[in-house]
Amino acid sequence: MKKKIISLMLCAVMGASLMTGCGGDSDTSSAASGGANSDGTYSDFITVDVFAGQANYQGLQSGWFAKVVKDKFNMELNIIAPNVAGGGDTLFQTRSAAGDLGDLILTNADGGRLQNLVTAGLVMDMTDLLADAENVHQYDTAIETVNELAGAEGIYAIPSEVSQSAPTEASESLEPTFGPYLRWDAYKAVGYPEIKDLDGLLDVLKQMQEAVPTSDSGKQTYALSFFKDWDGNMMNNAKQPTCFYGYDELGFVLAKADGSDYQDITASDSMYMKVLEFFYKANQMGLVDPESTTQNYDTMFAKYQDGQILFSFWPWLGQSAYNTADHKAEGKGFMLADIDNMQIFSYGCQPNGNAKHCIMIGSQAEDPQRLADFIDWLYSPEGVMTAEMGPEGLNWEVQDGQPVLTDFGKKALYGEEVAVPEEYGSGNWQDGVSALNFKAENYKDTNPELGVPYDYTLWDSVLAENNTALDLDWQEHMGATTTMEFLENNNKIMVAPGSGFAAPEEDSQITTLRGQCKATIIDTSWQMIFASSDEEFTSLQQQMQDTLEGLDYQTVLDYDMDLAHQQNDARVAVVEQYESETGGDAAADTATDSTSAVSSSSTAE
Repeated sequence: MKKKIISLMLCAVMGASLMTGCGGDSDTSSAASGGANSDGTYSDFITVDVFAGQANYQGLQSGWFAKVVKDKFNMELNIIAPNVAGGGDTLFQTRSAAGDLGDLILTNADGGRLQNLVTAGLVMDMTDLLADAENVHQYDTAIETVNELAGAEGIYAIPSEVSQSAPTEASESLEPTFGPYLRWDAYKAVGYPEIKDLDGLLDVLKQMQEAVPTSDSGKQTYALSFFKDWDGNMMNNAKQPTCFYGYDELGFVLAKADGSDYQDITASDSMYMKVLEFFYKANQMGLVDPESTTQNYDTMFAKYQDGQILFSFWPWLGQSAYNTADHKAEGKGFMLADIDNMQIFSYGCQPNGNAKHCIMIGSQAEDPQRLADFIDWLYSPEGVMTAEMGPEGLNWEVQDGQPVLTDFGKKALYGEEVAVPEEYGSGNWQDGVSALNFKAENYKDTNPELGVPYDYTLWDSVLAENNTALDLDWQEHMGATTTMEFLENNNKIMVAPGSGFAAPEEDSQITTLRGQCKATIIDTSWQMIFASSDEEFTSLQQQMQDTLEGLDYQTVLDYDMDLAHQQNDARVAVVEQYESETGGDAAADTATDSTSAVSSSSTAE
């Protein structure tokens, strides 16, 4: 989930919604074969098979990004996406067994995967290929760290999301990854009532539903809408509100960002169980979309676009779907609300990068040097800007030495359906967004060529335009200019230092037990939410716990608890490493207690 979350955050907060738009319906003529690239470096046109573990579209990359790749490298990208091909590891295992996972491979290096890929001869040592690569070698420490997982000398993988910022600094820009986002116009309509806790949130959501009973197209509104696409070790949607209180998942454990608490998700008083009860109460109040059990993410997203759903777990969902320029001018859209006892989990910047999403070159690649050049470009200022912003001249341009959004960019990056001019590849903007779903560097870092962050939402020219009716009303009510400013000023955010922790390979016994246990947890969680009475809710909870006991759940829980403590040790270590290398103070006021007692009780109500 974290992998998807981090990628999808970019889609909405930064306007490139891969979940809603990475399609193949637009004009693909820009990627037609034949002819050298613009400077003649690559004379033969090639098709590159890309195994992309986080891609949400399968097929040939189309549109504006396809044209950029064709013009610079005379190649096209054929995306192979396990997310689209049924999910899970089936596609990975099938292609691995055939000896050709892909020409380019985007997958995780942790859990023993990189070592297995190297041992099986499926990935290539890129050391010589990257000898003259100026961009990736800025991050040699991160590269060395992730390749310790290879079990062999060489450069087999390059991690994503590398950063030059302190690990204790929040990696998010203006919006956190998680948070209670409300339809602000509906919240305003009921008088901005104080929200003390999750139960108080239910009361406010009910008032909002009564104030805005129908969507823009006249359909019944609901506060909450769920989907099953991302369920893993638990019901994914039920994990999200735990992040409002500083927790994140690791297997069957909820670990607090500061290392102060570790919870068994199935314990009766765990934060996860409290969220299930919160959802159950919401359903009893008529606040839950009844189609939640059968719909997918795309179907749900369309409901947000119609204004049918009033609450969002993430800014990059509600805001990307509904905060259009017209809506914001009318004072309508999703904005963060304050819950008195919240302290939102935040991912710290990662000097060592993210081992859970790396890029590699397959051993059967036709032109590995060209692919190495492409990888180096992805880590260049131009590559990062293109992936995040689109081509210069289309979405943005430089005026008086400072980057500004074009009129086209203001529409495209804020979620409007816009057609791309032919010179930039034609088709719809969203259909042309890079299907790789790969974030090479942290967009909050500074672009050395422009002297400003890659993230356009942090540009002075963009911040100056946060003056719509929606922005001004939120700012006046919250007493802050931006969401992160509000959270930091009010001690409402808890940063987990970005360690890039890589879990070891899980043995087959744990994997087998986990598969049985998580099926029980997920299925029963959904049943509990839609239980007909308090008695049935409690009965289902007990049934889950009893069934898990018989499945030897405790063995997997002990394993995950140990990993959670190792993760916290890594957070402590990366802060010490950063301070040692920079001679600075990383302001390490989080994750300082790596020996905190394991607890199944919540520290946040």
